[in-house]
Amino acid sequence: MQTVAVIDYGMGNLHSVGKALEHVGAGKVLITSDAAVIREADRVVFPGVGAIRDCMAEIRRLGFDSLVHEVSQDRPFLGICVGMQALLERSEENDGVDCIGLFPGQVKFFGKDLQEDGAHLKVPHMGWNEVKQAVDHPLWHNIPDLARFYFVHSYYITAGNPRQVVGSGHYGVDFAAALAEGSRFAVQFHPEKSHTHGLQLLQNFAAWDGRW
Repeated sequence: MQTVAVIDYGMGNLHSVGKALEHVGAGKVLITSDAAVIREADRVVFPGVGAIRDCMAEIRRLGFDSLVHEVSQDRPFLGICVGMQALLERSEENDGVDCIGLFPGQVKFFGKDLQEDGAHLKVPHMGWNEVKQAVDHPLWHNIPDLARFYFVHSYYITAGNPRQVVGSGHYGVDFAAALAEGSRFAVQFHPEKSHTHGLQLLQNFAAWDGRW
């Protein structure tokens, strides 16, 4: 049976992610902060919630910044929500925070006066939103284009390499909803809270060989 390591650095919605992975039959799901266990896993999930400064402080304290670079190179790797944002180069949050730098790009604030067609939009962006698929990636298998996923975020990603944007969303501004490169895939939305389509994405991740 394959193993799926969910990286625990004290800042993720780990229980619901783990349960969703078990629900789709992903294999033996290990929620762990043990670097040796993470290195031995067949695939790795990197979730996250909360303030990016606190997240990055714990990630660096535990040495997970270098570990993420290492384990995401040679096996299927999935970043979720703030776990995705932490993979970028830098975030505007908390007056600016340097992140892991796995993907080029920046994390920006939606702003306090976000508008669409003259109407004020609430921040954080919270709720269901369409994701436009840019490419035919294996993790989009059996998920229709413009399927709706569940988002909770005040900051959004502007990708440094447009070719890595495999899914995009719109909330006042266009933003990267999914990034991918090699065996790495990352999403701004919460697949574990996104019902049928989210579970399908996790099932696809469990079956993916990491090639694209």
